Amino acid sequence: MAEENKPDAAPAPLNQNKASIEPIKKASIFLMSLGTEDAAQVLKHLGPKEVQKLGVEMASLENVGKSQVESVLDDFLEDVGSSTNLGVGNDEYIKNMLNSALGEDKAGTLIDRILEGGSSAGLEALKWMEPRAVYETIRYEHPQIQTIVVSYLDVDQSAAVLEQFDEKVRIDLLMRVAALDAVHPSAIQELNNILERQLSNSSGSATAHLGGIKTAAGIMNFMDSAAETIAMDGIREMDDDLAQEIQDLMFVFDNLSEVDDRGIQALLREISSESLILALKGADEAVQEKVFGNMSKRAAELLKDDLEAKGPVKVSDVETAQKEILAVARRMADAGEITLGGGGGEEMI
Repeated sequence: MAEENKPDAAPAPLNQNKASIEPIKKASIFLMSLGTEDAAQVLKHLGPKEVQKLGVEMASLENVGKSQVESVLDDFLEDVGSSTNLGVGNDEYIKNMLNSALGEDKAGTLIDRILEGGSSAGLEALKWMEPRAVYETIRYEHPQIQTIVVSYLDVDQSAAVLEQFDEKVRIDLLMRVAALDAVHPSAIQELNNILERQLSNSSGSATAHLGGIKTAAGIMNFMDSAAETIAMDGIREMDDDLAQEIQDLMFVFDNLSEVDDRGIQALLREISSESLILALKGADEAVQEKVFGNMSKRAAELLKDDLEAKGPVKVSDVETAQKEILAVARRMADAGEITLGGGGGEEMI
């Protein structure tokens, strides 16, 4: 790749034209322009991670000019004005929209929750809780209930919750997650009754798609390296074929060397320099060269200098940075922005 075609990893400055403003910055500028009460009403409809991400972005905004705010509002009005399905509530439209936005695998569970009548308010409330608090909530529940909860949460939160359990229970729950495929709405409703302490009706015979080997692999990707190794060894001891299937679906930091150049360039635009420096301290040479090769010569030299100047760092800090970058990579892969290749469950250095 010619040097002039390799972009720097640095994010675009905020004062560029509206077309170059990242969506998260546009959303932040829009919310800031609404005022406290209206912005709060919007945020009430978002998930915990979305709220956190927007909050961090809004806190970092500075020197936003009047012309920028007007541009963002113009974009919003244009998007709303071009929409013809507001308020229609058509099931087919909702299915197509979610499948297009998230992909069939990820949209499936949402479609089940939205269209098939299965209430999940109690489970949603758990997403706002700290992992330890979730653990305390479900620690004495039946393993099947624990499995549904772990399968329902985002994989990084699930990993943090599982790490609170004893090793034997953790391995058992991972195997249950891998074996889980579909859950009847009555089971979801029963769990919500336990969590919310109130009755609610459920109808229909549809199933909610939760768990599976892919979910188990995703959870293990976010577990602490030592806990991940122990869990994998425990699963392999009981079911070697299952362990291999899980391992084949896991994607670790060193697998980034197998992502194509375009994907690496897109990923670099989404991560901070500090996270990248920490993550590369524990990466193998192939990953480092992949990153350097997809930056301009000047940016690569600066990054190499920063790596040398960083000095020794804690293994836990390296692992945290690598997992953060992997989380971004998986989000982009789910959105169809990049393609992840490779697999394996090697322990991170």
